[in-house]
Amino acid sequence: MVQKQEKQLEKTNTQYNPVIDWIVRLAKGMLVGIGAIVPGFSGGVLAVVFGIYEPMMRFLSNLRVKFIENFLFFLPVGIGGVVGVVAFSAVVDFAFSNYAAQFTWLFIGFIAGTLPSLVKTSGKEGRKAWHWLLLAGMAGLTFFYMRWIESIQNVTMTPSIWSWLLSGILMGLGMVVPGMSPSNFLIYLGLYQPMASGIRQLDLAVILPIMAGVLLCILVFAKLVSLLFNKAYAIMYHLILGIVVGSTIAIIPSGVRGWTILVCGLLFAGGAIASYALGVLDEKNPRESMF
Repeated sequence: MVQKQEKQLEKTNTQYNPVIDWIVRLAKGMLVGIGAIVPGFSGGVLAVVFGIYEPMMRFLSNLRVKFIENFLFFLPVGIGGVVGVVAFSAVVDFAFSNYAAQFTWLFIGFIAGTLPSLVKTSGKEGRKAWHWLLLAGMAGLTFFYMRWIESIQNVTMTPSIWSWLLSGILMGLGMVVPGMSPSNFLIYLGLYQPMASGIRQLDLAVILPIMAGVLLCILVFAKLVSLLFNKAYAIMYHLILGIVVGSTIAIIPSGVRGWTILVCGLLFAGGAIASYALGVLDEKNPRESMF
């Protein structure tokens, strides 16, 4: 039995490729960063989808535990997130101003491709029938909440260091609370376009307060989230999975006609295949648990 376990460990170690693993985490970080600035999306949802939400919350809730190992693990995720926000802000603004339906279906595909893995992960510590009811109820609440957010009228907030700090806090909440779209709130406050413009121009007066707000929010709430995972893993994951499902249904575009339907279908399939392949690639490069 011992020899069999040793052989399995040797096989696992030969499969691990640190370069591929680093690139996969970089790609995940970029997608999470892009999701954080896309109206209607949530960076937190994509962090859950790509399997980095829970370990990130655990790391940030106790920075003294294996700090160097965890920092090196999340370094490419952080780099990818910054690249996703800064380098793609102009692309995202153009794409969703001119081809909103097509790119929305692409991101829905990203989410759909990882749902089997998410369902498997949510039941890792067991599940009962009422967990599915909890999931369905949370999905319904999330759906109606996001539709309500779309119906409220906009107000205008004057851009300043405090408004950018608030923007960062909202973006941090979008990471901590999967399904909450900070971009929707920023649009409501009249800060989304000025923020996107400041990021494109690499305006540090905009970028630095936003980064400070994001870090402040995540560090404040990470301990609570980690504690909830430790005390009620199945409940937390089914609630989050419900948020993922509900928020995804809520962003399905309406009024798609003609050849756009085919294009949206192809983009959905491409996104699903890409995210599924990313998950398979991640599983083929197992690593020692950090926690």
